[in-house]
Amino acid sequence: MPDPAVRAVDDWAGRIAELITPLRVRPGSEIDLRKDFDPGHKAGITRKKDGPEPLRTGVTLLADQQRRLAAQGTHGVLMCLQALDAGGRDGTIRHVMTGVTPQGVHAVGFEQPSAEELDHDYLWRHACHLPRRGEIGIFNRSHHEEVLVVRVHPEHLDRRRRPDRSRRQNLWRRRYREINDWERNLTDNGFRLVKLFLNLSEKEQRARFLQRIDVPERNGKFSAADVRERARYPDVGEPARRELASVREQLEAEPGRAR
Repeated sequence: MPDPAVRAVDDWAGRIAELITPLRVRPGSEIDLRKDFDPGHKAGITRKKDGPEPLRTGVTLLADQQRRLAAQGTHGVLMCLQALDAGGRDGTIRHVMTGVTPQGVHAVGFEQPSAEELDHDYLWRHACHLPRRGEIGIFNRSHHEEVLVVRVHPEHLDRRRRPDRSRRQNLWRRRYREINDWERNLTDNGFRLVKLFLNLSEKEQRARFLQRIDVPERNGKFSAADVRERARYPDVGEPARRELASVREQLEAEPGRAR
């Protein structure tokens, strides 16, 4: 007879697969984050005490897959984690990656580019931190910021001192193409991309910002920039929708790229 513990893990693996199905962006689809994906979606888990079990099972499965990835040594995995401010990127990494071997995971948080990074093309700093074969790399904020935040804050483009030719029309269309080409090169060479966008409602974002002010343990996470960026909340939705839709043809052609 199968080990009951193994059977329980297999059962939860099937349930987890069902839970994430409605959260995936289907190849070829056009989406509206506000209408198509409810930030309050709980996947049938209505009680907080019911959440830890599927999380523990997911961590167990992830640890097993990481061991296989490292043993094979021919592929790598890059997780691109995007979210609005207060979306929970750090907490997601902390909770989901607890069971994996630290030596096999490389997490990088990308803030505003340094002077050295500004002297290179916008994908250079991300290429410098790609995982090796057998590793899992995590981009906490990723190269997609270059068509999200930069689109909302075009003044960031001026800091790169780009030549006049690169400032001409179709800048965003060109960047979408360049990002897709860069990712295609990675997948062709055995690196799988898993892209996660942590959706957050305006109401929930407000509650989390207030927590950062009211709860002493969270004061360190609050900054004046939070207030300024919150005023731009409506502006972020359209670039995010465009970014998700921009890769639909490539996703359709390349099943190795998960969304």
